[in-house]
Amino acid sequence: GSFNYSWHELNCHGKNRALCSSLRMNGDQKSDVYAQEKQDFVQHFSQIVRVLTEDEMEHPETGDAIARLKEVLEYNAIGGKYHQGVTVLVAFCELVEPRKQDADSLQGALTVGWCVELLQAFFLVTDDIMDSFLTRQRQLCWYQKPGVGLDAINDAILEVCIYRLLKLYCREQPYYLNLIEFFLQSSYQTEIGQTLDLITAPQGNVDLGRFTEKRYKSIVKYKTAFYSFYLPVAAAMYMAGIDGKKEHANAKKILLEMGEFFQIQDDYLDLFGDPSVTGKLGTDIQDNKCSWLVVQCLQRPTLEQHQILKESYGQKEAENVAQVKALYEELDLPAVFLQYEEDSYNHIMGLIERYAAPLPPAIFLGLACKIYKQKK
Repeated sequence: GSFNYSWHELNCHGKNRALCSSLRMNGDQKSDVYAQEKQDFVQHFSQIVRVLTEDEMEHPETGDAIARLKEVLEYNAIGGKYHQGVTVLVAFCELVEPRKQDADSLQGALTVGWCVELLQAFFLVTDDIMDSFLTRQRQLCWYQKPGVGLDAINDAILEVCIYRLLKLYCREQPYYLNLIEFFLQSSYQTEIGQTLDLITAPQGNVDLGRFTEKRYKSIVKYKTAFYSFYLPVAAAMYMAGIDGKKEHANAKKILLEMGEFFQIQDDYLDLFGDPSVTGKLGTDIQDNKCSWLVVQCLQRPTLEQHQILKESYGQKEAENVAQVKALYEELDLPAVFLQYEEDSYNHIMGLIERYAAPLPPAIFLGLACKIYKQKK
């Protein structure tokens, strides 16, 4: 194949860790390893908006609707961390030989990165309504804005923009069909995950029996891991002409595991994180969420503790939330999480060693370092 990466450069655990710890050190100094890529990515957004809106903005019939679309794009696609979108760009640059990284193909990679971000924005607009959230990324949720409300459901038009962009930028490419099918599959998987999430924790109907580890892992795999971790790397693989089942299956093994860790960390930080760092006040307990913490708790409590959980979980009152938190602390869940984090890191390093080739391991290591240093 066209892979001339010297795999032995990163082959042993020791070197993986050395690379990871140097990346982690950088992270601690707040100099993002991928700062340049992120800057290029964010700058490309104005072009995305232009391409999606400029032709029709003056259209006598649809102009007003396009103005609304522009507003929806600018409110909902901006302000996050752009992990997924930047990952497409970084992976593309690592997979495609430099001589093939001309301006056009980089435009394509930036655009596909924005397609991933639009997919996420579309999920979040509708998820926030279903979860009755108030804020996201330090601003009011879109549907909470005066004059928007449930009209936000139609603003899931963001999803359709993905396919307009792919057509505009990738129609002549050999990977065009692969990308279309893959984005559709990712939407389907994520919506199946959201369905599992909703039926596992119906609002106002607390049944702790539904919160099993097995169900938890299924929700995470479908709702988060697939689109957050596998989609960006797999999209870059297709663009680099890597479409073999085996290569995708191997990448998926590593990436879905990372996605699981990422969500568990998110669940942990929902309650034990510092809101000034996370940018959000966690409400998993009040919202009766099937969170990693409650799943762990249910595996450990005495009858009396079980009773406390039953009475307080999914309740809005501050004292109920405090009782659940006290119970988690009594069961030492912060220590359980730290141990899990350590084990998960080692497990993922092992998976990278086993399954990364023939892809450059740096793709996976870069992602691993990003998520394991996040004390967001």
